[in-house]
Amino acid sequence: MIGRKAPPGRRRIPWGVYLVLLPTFAALAVFAYYPALSGMLHSLYEWRPGFTSPFVGLENYVTMFGDDLWWASFRNIGIIFVWAVTLMWIFPLLAAELVMSLSSERLRFVFRTLLILPLAFPAVVNVLLWQFMYDPRDGVVNSLLRAVGLDGLASNWIGDPDTALTALMTVGFPWVASLPFLVFLSALQNVPAEIYQAAEVDGAGRLRRLWSIDLPMMLRDVKLLLVMAVIAVLQYGMQAHIMTKGGPDNATQVPVLRMLDAAFLDTDWGYAAALGTVLFVLTLAVSVGALLAGRRGGRNARA
Repeated sequence: MIGRKAPPGRRRIPWGVYLVLLPTFAALAVFAYYPALSGMLHSLYEWRPGFTSPFVGLENYVTMFGDDLWWASFRNIGIIFVWAVTLMWIFPLLAAELVMSLSSERLRFVFRTLLILPLAFPAVVNVLLWQFMYDPRDGVVNSLLRAVGLDGLASNWIGDPDTALTALMTVGFPWVASLPFLVFLSALQNVPAEIYQAAEVDGAGRLRRLWSIDLPMMLRDVKLLLVMAVIAVLQYGMQAHIMTKGGPDNATQVPVLRMLDAAFLDTDWGYAAALGTVLFVLTLAVSVGALLAGRRGGRNARA
């Protein structure tokens, strides 16, 4: 009978919610899970799309262990990761601290909006803009150096193996329009005002407050950012693909680009699938490890 209540002690199954979520799960199955499982399966074959693909077992993975370029690419993402969690976090943290130091809520809103506004622009546009800035002849960087009499410092920034990786990592400077800025700002906004008032009474300066209050209070958020940074670095490739294609002399080669080169340049699709599978497993391991660590930390906090 319509409108009939469920018997006491029994929970009603929210079928409506499941029906609404069904299209989402269907889209995930088709566009996310199926490609991932297909890639894992094809990594066991000498995959030639449209032709007979013989089964080779783990041969593609054995080839990976002898691929010096593949392992060298992990050195580059290691450098990128260290850069990302040091310099690329310092500026957003300082910006968040400066915004929170404003006494006017209206000014906080204005500066917060201005600082995150560049996030509205497509990432590709930002990369193309920096590619133009690095142009060795007409780029903004070299033009400014020549204008102030530092012609000797002008360089082919993304065309020189000695400077290409650093130039890639500098894209987006000062990196304020980013997720770390939003996370740091949100964490600072959640610090109770009473704690700051007590610190002010005790005579704590800005630096002491940052070290003794702000950083400990945002420790959980920093852990989340750390995990997301690892995942982002493992999937890093868009900037390098657009600006350098992994060159010059493989100076900016990263795992994602090595996988794309194996597929589209070497037409070794089975090997590319194996490399993609390894990246997928690494990303999944980091995500699951972070989830388990978060649950363990939550239980310890409740205890």
